[in-house]
Amino acid sequence: MNPESMFRRAAPMAMFLALAALTAQAQAQGHWQDAQADRVDARQDHQADRIRQGVASGELTRPETARLVEQQRHIRRLERRTEADGQVTAREAARVEAAQDRASRRIHHAKHDGQARPRAR
Repeated sequence: MNPESMFRRAAPMAMFLALAALTAQAQAQGHWQDAQADRVDARQDHQADRIRQGVASGELTRPETARLVEQQRHIRRLERRTEADGQVTAREAARVEAAQDRASRRIHHAKHDGQARPRAR
């Protein structure tokens, strides 16, 4: 068998293997992005629950609640912007997670700072 005929037979197989590798990489990237989005969404839900509980218990004043709700809106907008192009890079994911970390600390601080919403009489 001459080298030219070997190349003709091997070229389609090499292209198939390259395509399969790219497909596997894209699927792995897609799974990571899906897991990241699920984690962000679950965390947003949990933080919203913490804010609602703080309002119900009177631990959060109206101005504190307004600031925390606005911060949650900011995080949702940030998340939408990072997902807009269909690709979430590790840097973008870290930025969203850092914003969630800050929000979590602010929720904790606001709920435990000794201020309370005045009770209706």
